[in-house]
Amino acid sequence: MSMIKCIIFDCDGTLVDSEYLCNHALHMKLREYSVQEPVEQLLHKYRGGKLATILQSIEAEHNIQLGDGFAADYRILVDQLFNKELKACAGVTRMLAKLNLAKCVASSGPRQKIHSALSITGLHKFFEGNIYSSYEIDSWKPDPGIFLHAASQMGFSPDQCAVVEDSLLGIAAAQAAGMKPILYDPQGIHSVPAGVMSIRDMSVLHSVIAGH
Repeated sequence: MSMIKCIIFDCDGTLVDSEYLCNHALHMKLREYSVQEPVEQLLHKYRGGKLATILQSIEAEHNIQLGDGFAADYRILVDQLFNKELKACAGVTRMLAKLNLAKCVASSGPRQKIHSALSITGLHKFFEGNIYSSYEIDSWKPDPGIFLHAASQMGFSPDQCAVVEDSLLGIAAAQAAGMKPILYDPQGIHSVPAGVMSIRDMSVLHSVIAGH
């Protein structure tokens, strides 16, 4: 495999500590439909997924019909929670400041949400507009499309790229893209797939890449 020259980062749960806030918003909205799923359970079931697919799954599981404005109202609530509470994941700012390789963000979220999350947490300056959204190419993890698109736009071949992800959906997409997958799992909650490097602290990312 080639030397790693570009790092592709997921956003939610990898760069910014947003997964709990997103699922807390989902929990709050679902209570309007008398669905009382705990935030932790929603997190476990839907981490890294496409919102439309998540909502379809919830409708099927609970035999309900979510209103036409549900997704838009949910995103407004997420924005409000982000503005109040969103922080960068532990050690991310320091890690990015030291990372001398090309880097970009490739996320399943809409571009506006990615921009907002990176701006609120002060991480936007590290990516110089190198931000790629599944919504812009209509391809969601575990399909490798978003990572292949990001690599192409950045000017690197897949085998020159490493992907840092907090979800197994994202790791599967990185593997399908032919990139080096690195699972960010600070709480050790995942069963790590074969051939995947797992880290619990962003401070070790440099040495993991250097030791590739």
